[in-house]
Amino acid sequence: MTYKTELGRTWWLKNSAFKAYMLREATVLPLVFFILCMLAGIYSLTRGEASWNSWVAVMGNPLVLALNALALVASLYHAATFFVLFPRVMPIRLGGKKVPDNLIVAGQWAGVAGVFVLAAWIFWGVL
Repeated sequence: MTYKTELGRTWWLKNSAFKAYMLREATVLPLVFFILCMLAGIYSLTRGEASWNSWVAVMGNPLVLALNALALVASLYHAATFFVLFPRVMPIRLGGKKVPDNLIVAGQWAGVAGVFVLAAWIFWGVL
């Protein structure tokens, strides 16, 4: 006889840590939409100007804009939860001393800000 645990469909609703975990995992759904939009855009580039203009028009739809905004929020939430977990999973030591968790998290956010500034400079000529 083997032991088999029974979990209902709402097992994750019984603990706030499980809820946060499921929310983090659900962030993939709006990101999939964003990736499909980008792939459609790349494909439309190969099909000519009319196809590109159609894709641009679709991207301007308020529903598409809202879903892409949701994807941005989801990716920032995913990054924030990852950054908080990172020092626990992979502690960094310099000179035999452990680097404080908040310094590691701040360094990761500085990296995100740096990439944003670089992208703003390259793509928009801002800054």
